[in-house]
Amino acid sequence: MRNSYRMAALALTLAAVGCTPDKIPTDLAPPNNETGSEFSLWRAPRNGLRVMFQNMYVGANVDAIIGALASPDPNDDLATLAAQIGVLQETDFPTRAAKIADEIAKHRPHVVGLAEVSTIDVDLTGLGVSVVYHMDFLTVLKQALARRHLRYRVAGQVRNFEAAPLPGISLIDQDVVLVDADRVKARPDVIARTFRTNLGSVVPGVSLARGFVSVPVWVDGEQYRVTSTHLESDLGGNNLGLLRAAQVQELVGAIGDARHAVIMGDLNDFAGTPMYQVLLGAGYSDAWASLRSGQDGFTCCHADNLTNARVPDQRIDYVFARGFDRHDDTIDGFIRRIGLLPGDMVPGPIHPIWASDHAGLVAWLDPK
Repeated sequence: MRNSYRMAALALTLAAVGCTPDKIPTDLAPPNNETGSEFSLWRAPRNGLRVMFQNMYVGANVDAIIGALASPDPNDDLATLAAQIGVLQETDFPTRAAKIADEIAKHRPHVVGLAEVSTIDVDLTGLGVSVVYHMDFLTVLKQALARRHLRYRVAGQVRNFEAAPLPGISLIDQDVVLVDADRVKARPDVIARTFRTNLGSVVPGVSLARGFVSVPVWVDGEQYRVTSTHLESDLGGNNLGLLRAAQVQELVGAIGDARHAVIMGDLNDFAGTPMYQVLLGAGYSDAWASLRSGQDGFTCCHADNLTNARVPDQRIDYVFARGFDRHDDTIDGFIRRIGLLPGDMVPGPIHPIWASDHAGLVAWLDPK
């Protein structure tokens, strides 16, 4: 009963100072079917390492474009492309970058892992279509962070692939790791490369490759190795689970025996799969499964146009950690998702939009 009185008093206090629903402190705003504990920052360790992962989302359905290009019907190519360019404009990246920067400002992670950091160049005037679109995701995000007086710098990045399926169209995909320049010292022995095992050419002008960025950092006198990656997804109805397992095997081999190691990313796979077993076998623990047992942890996916028409129903984004155990716990720390509450949506050009089609993850990990 005492807790009920306390909650009521806090609610009245919020009303008195004019808080709107999306401004309610995170420890008082349980979303959907989850408990409020996900949003209680009181449980987060004060020291240790704080990481954030966000798949930034290219902003349109690239698989649909690949499917149209791969089909025997040449008449669907431009129609599909034009439709997805419309989605790109609907999901307006500068608006989404501002929201991602707000989340970074709110949680102040030491290290941020980013996937689908895209550079998009479209100029269809040569095909008789008056469509021109240019967007550099990393530059736009860095500008948004600077406007918030946040000094995050690029500690490592890898170009995964460049797709140029038609004249006047180019998409560059990167993984990027940012570190807080005011609180983190990144060592120079960064590993940034594409995997030896990749899907390769899928249609003319599109050869898919994935990679990872692994950065050794010092935070408050403690050394960590933090790795961010984006594994290959299933394509054309083909299960690429063994490909993802091979990619992770290469990744853990590159990291080696680092004492405090974190692997975060869009792993495009589920618990119990070969990829997952490789990570467990290398001594890593799934932070969500360890710290939020019994909660679904779904991160994917919102609708392609980032409306609230689709509810995430898959957990494919992860934080894995090694060397953060204490007593009988596999991980000592706290983890939460971002980008799931209705209040997380922001006004877009046509309708409210999410920052990405994936929820992000923020984890506090205590090595001591």
